[in-house]
Amino acid sequence: MPPIASHSRRAVSDTRTPEYAGPVLLIDDDPDFLDSLTLLLESRGFRVLTAGHGAHGLQMVRAHSPAVVIIMMPEEDRIEVMLQMRRERQGVKIIAILGGGKVDKSDYLVIAEKLGADAAFERQDTDAFIEMLEEMLKR
Repeated sequence: MPPIASHSRRAVSDTRTPEYAGPVLLIDDDPDFLDSLTLLLESRGFRVLTAGHGAHGLQMVRAHSPAVVIIMMPEEDRIEVMLQMRRERQGVKIIAILGGGKVDKSDYLVIAEKLGADAAFERQDTDAFIEMLEEMLKR
């Protein structure tokens, strides 16, 4: 029997997207933004679940235990969903995405953090948001 040749194959890591542990759940009532963010995150190697409103998002958290939840709904709904998630799943990481609204950005960042969001970004802060998401999934 011939000897088994031992050699290692190096994976080309810079041509593949990274794999992240656990899915990311996106919750938003704007289907166009939800679709575009889903495509962007999937192209970067994230597994993505989606929900079109807060109640469905809470059901998805219960059923799938996502690693990170990204909430992008009107302020009142977003606050209630964050509070309920914290009551049910204290360890879940939450990112709030701001999309206009009546609350000043700096005020909302303080409110979101006090209510349990781990981070808050404006919709156009895509690079910073994805960088934070990657960090959260490494922890």
